[in-house]
Amino acid sequence: MPITLIDPEGLPVVDAYRQVSVATGSRTVHVAGQVAWDADGVTVGEGDLAAQVERCYLNVATALAGVGASFDDVAKLTVYVVDWTPDRMPQLLDGIARASARLGTTPVPPATLLGVAALDVPEHLVEVEATAVID
Repeated sequence: MPITLIDPEGLPVVDAYRQVSVATGSRTVHVAGQVAWDADGVTVGEGDLAAQVERCYLNVATALAGVGASFDDVAKLTVYVVDWTPDRMPQLLDGIARASARLGTTPVPPATLLGVAALDVPEHLVEVEATAVID
């Protein structure tokens, strides 16, 4: 596993992610932003942020598996949420927890959360992209 996740002294510890990732692998993997589509391109969890977050994380995991990687190899996540307000954090964390339970891992690489006005289609509430490093 070429990724080491740490919280350096002097920075706050955040449960949802680590502050720094150190990559020692030789290949960088960029996963396109994943939305709440199933394999047939049908939106999962319309109107349900937690369900869509779960689907996005599962789709990222599927993309990673396609190149022999997993969330253990992720160096950075970026999460885009439509009409983000801090009161939606419990829904976001619920979706991550559901995905973690299904994947058998808790994805906690450094992450950036961005509120956006809209995504590709009106039904999509969240999009998750990843950068991983593998040997």
